[in-house]
Parts: sequence; structure tokens; C-alpha cells
Amino acid sequence: MQITSGVDEDALKLEAEKENLSPEKIAVRLAGAKARAVSLEKLDAFVIGADQVLQCEGSLFDKPRNAEEALAHLKIFQGTTHQLISSVALVFKGETRWVHTETATMTMRPLSDNTLERYLDACGPEVLESVGVYRLEGIGATLFEKIDGDYFTILGLPLLPLLACLRDEEIISD
Repeated sequence: MQITSGVDEDALKLEAEKENLSPEKIAVRLAGAKARAVSLEKLDAFVIGADQVLQCEGSLFDKPRNAEEALAHLKIFQGTTHQLISSVALVFKGETRWVHTETATMTMRPLSDNTLERYLDACGPEVLESVGVYRLEGIGATLFEKIDGDYFTILGLPLLPLLACLRDEEIISD
């Protein structure tokens, strides 16, 4: 079951920026805060929280708010290498039991403005749900020339380490 945490991510990011936290620590903070918020409502449940941060040329990016911002982000990403940092936290009764973070490094090939506009038209509004403005599991894969990292990390959830943790905690069986 998926439950929205209600966590003010913008406020957490501003606080993290003031503290000069690394992108990895920001992802950890966001994932943990989301899981803890839901855990305090569901005290009898193990809660998984996840978040992802995108860093490109020293700047952090949020999900685009609209198609214009999505195009602007893609123009920055094209022809460059960026990092997707994904963090996942397991929380029980408000206490963090486990946290894991992984980074994927992705190189987007050089693309013309026309190609980027056609790409966004083909994707539709769902692409706004992705911090990188792409969905690797679909036509977003065509944007890249090189990818170093775990597929699930790129999708936003380091799944294999999470499954190992859930087995270790005996939440799921082998």
C-alpha cells in the first residue's frame, strides 16, 4: 500500500541546503522523513520511504513543475553526465531500522531542441513525475549514451538491497 507522507520536501531541502548537506545526505533525510511520518500513523507496520535527488554540474534538480521547466532541465542535462542518488529507509514505530543509498551516473547524449520537444510530446504529462524528466523504462532510454548504475536505483528505489534487508528483518521470507 502506498501512503503519501505529507512531508514538506521543499522545507527539508531548504534546511539541508543551509546545513550544506551532500546530495546523498539530502536523499537520506528525505527518505527517512517520509517513512517516519507514515510510521507514526501506522505504528504496527514496517514503513518504507524512498526519495531521489538529481545532481548535474554541481546543481540539484527537483521534479519539473510544468512542460516548460521540463524542457529547460533536459536542455541542461543533454550532452552532460549527471548523478541520480536514491535512498531508501525502513522505519518501525518511528525508529529508523535501516537506510541504504545508491548512486547511478548517467550520460545523456547531445540532443537538439527539436528532439527534446518531440520527446516531451511523446511522453506526455507523466514525465513530470520524474526528477530527471525521463522514464528509463520507456522511451527515456533513447536519450542516453551511457549508464553506470543499478536499474532500480535509476527508477528511484534500490530494490535489491531493500529486499535483502526485508529478508534479514524476517519481514519477507526467502
